[in-house]
Amino acid sequence: MNVRRVLPRDAIPSVDEPRFSGAYDGDANDAVIAVTDADPPRAYPVRYLQFHEIVNDALDGASGSIPIAVTWCPLCGSAVLYDRSHAGRTLEFGVSGKLADDDLVMYDRETGSEWKQSTGECIDGAFEGDSLSVRPAAMLSAREFRESYPDGVVLDPPGGESEAASDDNEPAPIDYAESPYEAYAAGEGFGLAAHRGAADTREWDGPADLDPKTVVVGVEFDEDAVGFAFSRVRAAGGVARTTVGHRDVVAFATDDGIHAYADPGHEFEMTDAGVVSDGTTWNPHTGAATDGRRLDWVPARRLYAFTWLDDHGPDAFHRPDSLD
Repeated sequence: MNVRRVLPRDAIPSVDEPRFSGAYDGDANDAVIAVTDADPPRAYPVRYLQFHEIVNDALDGASGSIPIAVTWCPLCGSAVLYDRSHAGRTLEFGVSGKLADDDLVMYDRETGSEWKQSTGECIDGAFEGDSLSVRPAAMLSAREFRESYPDGVVLDPPGGESEAASDDNEPAPIDYAESPYEAYAAGEGFGLAAHRGAADTREWDGPADLDPKTVVVGVEFDEDAVGFAFSRVRAAGGVARTTVGHRDVVAFATDDGIHAYADPGHEFEMTDAGVVSDGTTWNPHTGAATDGRRLDWVPARRLYAFTWLDDHGPDAFHRPDSLD
């Protein structure tokens, strides 16, 4: 693992006192990280997260407050929701200014320990070798979130200054109408060098049929890790299923994204209207069925293929039987 300092600590500011409202002033097609086991459900727009990368929040649950960290690494396209409770403590995370294999390194303000965002593993400090628990979340469009969760709330623009809004390493006032990673997301290169236009860009050494920035939904249970790559699942008809550790998982891929759910055991078929199964039609993005049922998202990581490769190696990508 290559760990290097790129920016000063907190040059990209975490959001530590998030506020929410029922309205969103961005485009309906904007991506949001949806946390739906909150009451009400919450959406965190990537349009804001690209300038902040971490939101320290807390959900009201039946057994009390649940501290969470909504995390986003723009270079890795990595969206992961973590539980901030660890070893009997509640941790608050900030942006360390370091990268580990081009991935955001978070630090906790209680001990200064450093954590790799895509894996949730502590790579240095008091908790070295420990891992944070992943919670279910999904990447939706703002429109999908509003239509599926009409009572849901959206993170307000946090404001302030961020290095991501600057042309150098000094933070600058944030303009959320700007998109500093738009060219990077659309380009072929990957990693920090590609984002900065440097010559020493990385070479892809993963599976030949996958692009390094193919979106992957990574699922881990019982030390078993399986990554569902969008392009493979789409080529297999839009549905892929397997067992990860002790959990049966089904993944759906459409033109607009890929999502993983706990597999209820039905036979699924992708159609133009949605996923047909068990006498009803399911929305592949939200898991909602026309008869009122809803599939359960599994705890998962949404990230680019090159980061899944960095973390788990080439054999951790699921390959549907129909592609063999």
